Amino acid sequence: MSSSQKQRVRPNVVRMTLFVANGEANSRRAQDNLARLCEEYLDNEYELYVVDVLEDFQAAMDLNVMVTPTLIVTEPPPGVTILGDLRDTERLRAALGLD
Repeated sequence: MSSSQKQRVRPNVVRMTLFVANGEANSRRAQDNLARLCEEYLDNEYELYVVDVLEDFQAAMDLNVMVTPTLIVTEPPPGVTILGDLRDTERLRAALGLD
């Protein structure tokens, strides 16, 4: 495996994927709310992948995402899925293991 293919393992990192319909108001709010929370509580200890379902519908289908915005948190375990614009900070913090 080449060095460009190796991923640095980062323990205690929150890993998540946000599925959005780019340009939609609720998707923009979800991105803004998540960015604000990550900046305030996670410093650089997170990996966020944003998938625009209008460009990559198959990724959404592969994970059974039928609604946008949808946040899928894979680390820390257990994984959790949150639907909506992520304005409920307490619920989002709990899902990210910040409580």
